[in-house]
Amino acid sequence: MTNKIKLIAEIGWNHMGNIQLAEKMIKAAANSGADFCKFQTWSVENLKKGPWDKDGRRQIYEKAQLSFDDHIKLKKICLKHKVGFFTSLFNINDALMLNKINKKIIKIPSHEIHNKDLIKKCLNIFDQVLISTGAAKWTEIKRITKINNYKKKAIMMHCVSSYPCEIKNINLPRIEALKDISKNVGYSGHYFGIEDAIGAISVGCTYIEKHFTINRKLPGRDNKFALLPGDLKKVAKFRDNFQLMNIDRGLDLQKCEMSTYKDYRGRWSK
Repeated sequence: MTNKIKLIAEIGWNHMGNIQLAEKMIKAAANSGADFCKFQTWSVENLKKGPWDKDGRRQIYEKAQLSFDDHIKLKKICLKHKVGFFTSLFNINDALMLNKINKKIIKIPSHEIHNKDLIKKCLNIFDQVLISTGAAKWTEIKRITKINNYKKKAIMMHCVSSYPCEIKNINLPRIEALKDISKNVGYSGHYFGIEDAIGAISVGCTYIEKHFTINRKLPGRDNKFALLPGDLKKVAKFRDNFQLMNIDRGLDLQKCEMSTYKDYRGRWSK
């Protein structure tokens, strides 16, 4: 069965620059039912001054930064394990670099939903662009719909940019509004468990993204609330069953009901 609902294992920078660890995560994600493994692309030289200069995050960003060759290695590893590869990006220069590696799909993270130039460029050079709508005003989201190629290539991802996100703030009804402006709608979740992913599948999201790790004790905030392989397997199992339940079998009775139809009608009406 071809998956119409795609599961994205957001490895992000949970690998902390260790390609061997990244491969273990990719393999685990693929074995757990993921269709894609997603990473994050940045250049520390483009990082503005901020609180991350005093709390140790800049050092983490430097360690987890992926080179061009690292991207090539990760793509090959994903291919080896039969799972798709793509990344989130924050800068037009990185978009041009990534276009040389994978033209099929890219993601605009919530941090850059205001960046019309970046979105415009990605909609021009990539086949498919996932756009996360976290921490954005509705007016900002609506502005994106006016960009050329939006209807053809964009998939809006419902997201609440809180790390981690409490279940009471998931706001699934917002997905219905996104369906009015996007042909396909996805969900990018930061809740600790799997209930949000199951909920998003149930209301019609075609892309489900959840942070993924193989060990929550690894360094970094994202590892702490990421799904483990067993969690992702549960989401994949629900996805598979949900797709089976939604196969249109028509309005009449099915073949599997024929014995009941023939033998049980009037059974107690002697």
